[in-house]
Amino acid sequence: MYGQAHRVSGAAGLPEVGKLRVDGRRLQARLEELGEIGSTGDGGCARLALTDEDRTARDLVVTWMRDLGLEVSIDGIGNVVGLRQGSESGPPVLCGSHIDTVATGGIFDGNLGVLAGLEVLETLERAGVSTRRPLAVAFFTDEEGARFAPDMLGSLVYAGGMGVEDAYDLCGIDGARLGDELSRIGYLGAAPCPGEAPYAYVELHIEQGPVLESHGEVIGAVTGVQGISWQEIVFEGQFNHAGTTPMAYRHDACYAAGAVVLAARALAEQLGGDQVATVGRLDLHPDLVNVVAGRALLTVDLRNTDEGALQAAERQMVEEIDRIAAAEGVTAARRSLARFEPVVFDSRVVELVEATAKAQRHRVRRLPSGAGHDAQMLARMCPAGMIFVPSVGGVSHNPAEKTLPEHVEAGANVLLEVLWRLADEELVS
Repeated sequence: MYGQAHRVSGAAGLPEVGKLRVDGRRLQARLEELGEIGSTGDGGCARLALTDEDRTARDLVVTWMRDLGLEVSIDGIGNVVGLRQGSESGPPVLCGSHIDTVATGGIFDGNLGVLAGLEVLETLERAGVSTRRPLAVAFFTDEEGARFAPDMLGSLVYAGGMGVEDAYDLCGIDGARLGDELSRIGYLGAAPCPGEAPYAYVELHIEQGPVLESHGEVIGAVTGVQGISWQEIVFEGQFNHAGTTPMAYRHDACYAAGAVVLAARALAEQLGGDQVATVGRLDLHPDLVNVVAGRALLTVDLRNTDEGALQAAERQMVEEIDRIAAAEGVTAARRSLARFEPVVFDSRVVELVEATAKAQRHRVRRLPSGAGHDAQMLARMCPAGMIFVPSVGGVSHNPAEKTLPEHVEAGANVLLEVLWRLADEELVS
């Protein structure tokens, strides 16, 4: 088990654990500079994985890593790790997140965890602090899954949950092959996959929901991540004339898709609790005003903190899709895009985040994450946890996404102390 003893960090005039603070303005400036790459002009950011914009952003963050003297490695799926050596060898205490965005993204989602990690390492370096264990910051490839499904792809491969060759053959929403795009942008690295298991992993992230803000709390000690089920459904019906085809004679793929949209909302309301359901993509063919759609493709995203409840929701959704298809006289083909069970984070990391936040005089709440994160993949390899800071209005995946500068700084300071304590603690049996 892990001991609670920590090295004395105040020797020879060095700052003590809990007293050093990050430079919030420097962190905010980096967030804004990175956010300019892929800027949508309205405060948002569109930087899908392995695009030209992603390459430019990667180059910038790698430059910042090298400016700090970090040892930069790139693995076979394009994950980038910047390492700061400790006074002793061994696996590092790792932090990080991602820098890819959705098409309607903001400048905080993912980016905060990476740049706050960089800020922590710079703060320690400027203060002359040497930690016992190495510290590292990483950004993982295609966390959003917006271009190549599944989401958390880079960290999934890093943790050994998908073979790198299988990942190379994934096809993006634009028809591109992942392996080709990784090579094209120059981030097909040589470091092995799966990667080295860290000593621990901690990820700072915006909440992307309204809970912390609505309760006046600054820090979330994240207890785990909801299970996620992504399904793609394709209805095949019959193209026909919108004016001459009586309603009783139609095999309308769009109608079937619309019924699934309503059924997904009804299912979540019926099950209640932590169950959520979303139809986030809908494509019709031929997509013309005067033609009954003969084909419809849509996605259903189901999430729950309880694996049994999630499985029940999946079964009910399948039954409803089959019922809708039979009633409208269309066929339904289903394909799984992603499936991850709920993850419970390491209790000691959760407790450390909570205690650190309280010691820094922040109001703190334990809560689960409704979104998927790289931390849930790293939890397969090592003790892992997350720190949340509030999202204004609970808005994310939106150009209006915002976290107040004082909350950004607060989260980075909690991350600093948590990483430092993990890096300096003694290992006892």
